[in-house]
Amino acid sequence: MGRVFLSAGHGGFENGQIDPGVIAGNTTEAAVAIKIRDLVASSLRTRQVEALIVPDDLSAAQTLNWINLRYRAGDIAIELHAEGTTNPNIRGTTAYYIANNPQRQEHADRVLEALLRKVPQLQDRGAKPDTETATGSLLFCRGVIPPSVWLEIGFLTNPDDRFLMLNRRQDVAEGIADGLIAWEGGTSLPDPIVPVPPAPTYPTIGINVNGQMYEGSGLLVNGNSFIPVDLADSLGVDLSNAANIRRLRYRNVVYIKAVDLRDFNISVGWNNTSRAVVLRSILPICVGQLDKIMGHGNSTEVQLMIFLRNTNAAAISAFPEIAKLYREEASVEGVNYDIAFTQMCLETNFLRFGGGITANSNNFGALGSATGDRPASFASAREGVRAHIQHLKAYASTEPLVQSVEDPRFRFITRGVAPLVGQLDGRWSAAANYGAQIMALVRRLYESASLL
Repeated sequence: MGRVFLSAGHGGFENGQIDPGVIAGNTTEAAVAIKIRDLVASSLRTRQVEALIVPDDLSAAQTLNWINLRYRAGDIAIELHAEGTTNPNIRGTTAYYIANNPQRQEHADRVLEALLRKVPQLQDRGAKPDTETATGSLLFCRGVIPPSVWLEIGFLTNPDDRFLMLNRRQDVAEGIADGLIAWEGGTSLPDPIVPVPPAPTYPTIGINVNGQMYEGSGLLVNGNSFIPVDLADSLGVDLSNAANIRRLRYRNVVYIKAVDLRDFNISVGWNNTSRAVVLRSILPICVGQLDKIMGHGNSTEVQLMIFLRNTNAAAISAFPEIAKLYREEASVEGVNYDIAFTQMCLETNFLRFGGGITANSNNFGALGSATGDRPASFASAREGVRAHIQHLKAYASTEPLVQSVEDPRFRFITRGVAPLVGQLDGRWSAAANYGAQIMALVRRLYESASLL
């Protein structure tokens, strides 16, 4: 196998300040990840595998550059994290991989299996595509050249997980090292350094666009599908100002990583039989309209319920009419019910609730009370949905409400200041990427419903 790049999540400088990550139990995510990372490196080196430690003072973007500048064929990369949540009962370990990549999924499975074999007290949350993260993608999975996995070892906010990460870190590190060895299936010495590496040669793949084979070919680069940038133009995607899109010039043609088009409402998949990347752009919505709060949804009631059930099956029995209520209440006020429904999923953790809000409060938008001293509470699910819809409309429109006011904080909002989902950042939530989290769920909904 080649070399292993080891990165500890957080600890570097972001926006001029050191980013500690999650803080819980008198420690930080950065401190925990760094200590485990160093033990993983030591374990790999004892097995004659070269481990390269990413400096801890780098930002996320600098980390990618550091790895990419040193990459050689055969190298792999992993970044270690510890999750955090307001619910201390949530725990478990997850390995994230770049979406729609079966090979990378297998790598994530191997790392996860080895870790859980060494530390079975950790709970298995499974290997998941990065599209299931809060923002719908992970820069580490997509921005580094070598094959990569992002590992959430456990929840720092859970006492049991925190105990394991602090007191059994050697076992945790050994398990991760075992998984990295299994990733490549051997413990061979690292490739020798050659003064001038040969020009890479990449295999070609087919490209299927909306059911039709594209005339040109794509490339398979380290297990990732790349397509000609001209194809993005033909799909109506303008990448001229997209600085984060990974570009590759190969034999005088510029290619881009296909999965990056997800952020532009293009569905990206893979057909193993035909060895073709599958692109689909059938949603009858122009780019720039998908994130408008005022409008009409595109999913059906059944599609909304399936989306909810796939993440929390128990929610269906607890709130059997939740999708119907959102479609009805949002349609009355002219609010896009797909946006409202996915925001509900985000705010309630798919109706698991938490953060001081319980299911019987029917507070689906995490709304505050009029006095601001406690979360709001509503007598029925319909009233709670209606209040949520009204709160969205208050931000997105200056039009009057159709129904009587249920939202206790409606009168405090400056009307029409946030017609787009991204403009809820720092308003509905303190999170700077709050809108991106909602839109990531909207895309997941549309993909699950084959609308995108």
